[in-house]
Amino acid sequence: MSNNSKIEWTDTTWNPLRGCQKISPGCKHCYAETFAERFRGVPNHPYEFGFDLRLVPNKLAEPFLWTSPKTVFVNSMSDLFQDEVPTEYIVETVRVMAMANWHTYQVLTKRAERMKRLLNGELKFAASLPHIWWGVSVENKKYGFPRITHLNHTKAAIRFLSVEPLLEDLGKIDLRGVHWVIVGGESGPGFRLLEESWVRSILSQCEEAKIPFFFKQWGGYPKGKRGRLIDGQTYDGMPPRQTAPIPDRKTRLEFRDQLSPNHWKWNDTFPEIVI
Repeated sequence: MSNNSKIEWTDTTWNPLRGCQKISPGCKHCYAETFAERFRGVPNHPYEFGFDLRLVPNKLAEPFLWTSPKTVFVNSMSDLFQDEVPTEYIVETVRVMAMANWHTYQVLTKRAERMKRLLNGELKFAASLPHIWWGVSVENKKYGFPRITHLNHTKAAIRFLSVEPLLEDLGKIDLRGVHWVIVGGESGPGFRLLEESWVRSILSQCEEAKIPFFFKQWGGYPKGKRGRLIDGQTYDGMPPRQTAPIPDRKTRLEFRDQLSPNHWKWNDTFPEIVI
């Protein structure tokens, strides 16, 4: 799951971490866990250990090796800001994003308080970079609204909300300082139903605030059964992406070699670190 992503709002995914733990109702039917656990116990498979949390330092260098600029969803199979992930590993991951600035990175978390703390501290060097977008998940008011508050107390240049799976009517949302909103329903067996009025409320608030709105799906099972149309049209709004020229391969490898090979092995010597 590292290239040609099927996620509608990104080009590719990049997973220097694997695995996560459920912390809120939005995690109940986690697609990443379902995928990973299918391969638990399969020798030498990337998900041989299922959804257990692991660092994958040999993945750190991937953005330097891609031959064209991409929009990159960071850790589609994990959450960068889990408590168990060492701060220095988070910093190293974000250093890659800062250095490989010809890509656009989408960082999404449910651990918004730690993200806020680091963006105002050890990650301050990257907070204002326009090619790194920082987002939080918002599935309901109880868990989602505090995450929005934490997000808005950072100096992030681009802030976004992933309102997926949307589990209830959110009412009035504090969209001050938000630059992008994604909305979607839950898919897969046992999916929880998405009400049309909930979506329309967020759409109208985004239109009033002139915030790009991306509607991913109505959800259901199978995934594409209900589609992603609202009144016969798709909503594919996104912030403008920063464009920077991609260096030649030699230069990109020189950037790669500025990582900390004696600490986090980007090669295959130590391909994974179990947390």
